[in-house]
Amino acid sequence: MTRAPRKTTKTTTPTLEPSMETTQTATNESSIALDDPKAMRALAHPLRLKLLSELRITGPQSVGELCGVVDAAPGSVSYHLGVLAENGFVERAPELARDARETWWRARHAWTTVEPADADAPPEKRVASRALRHGILQAYVAEASAALEREETLSSEWVGAATSGDAVAHLTASQLAACSDELRAVAAKWAEIGSRPGDDTAPVILIYQAFRKA
Repeated sequence: MTRAPRKTTKTTTPTLEPSMETTQTATNESSIALDDPKAMRALAHPLRLKLLSELRITGPQSVGELCGVVDAAPGSVSYHLGVLAENGFVERAPELARDARETWWRARHAWTTVEPADADAPPEKRVASRALRHGILQAYVAEASAALEREETLSSEWVGAATSGDAVAHLTASQLAACSDELRAVAAKWAEIGSRPGDDTAPVILIYQAFRKA
């Protein structure tokens, strides 16, 4: 894993740096680095982030299956998948259809990387980058909230194995960069260990943030 020159958001969501860094199910390039404001705006929609995350984590699915996961109508799901396809995030998987009525889709990449726009970047790019990163952050919050709601359905082993927390440290910018590198390395290590589903495994989301406090 290479060190990013600046703070980046890497997400299977979009997910969730996955969603969220989990099983890689994309069939083409492993990562896409977003620089186009149009693509950023397209991915910033909450339902599109959820659809892309689901395809990356679970693998190719039909429109009907995705409707059940995201609780949306087929027409809405098809429309948003089309927008994702126009911007290079997903593609059709016709070879998986069992009959002419089915439409299957797959993710084209395992990860999305988004960097904050430079201060001298065009306003359109700065606004689009911020909107997407806000959308990804909201997706993180939604995933964490859903995990709390699911606790009653899980065994004590799974509930006890999870963790969350925060800490405040007085650091220089270079120390913060080193801390960020270590967090990314830990996430990358466990994403590699859990890169393929097994008999006793389940998708686990690793969410991390490190930033200067206002």
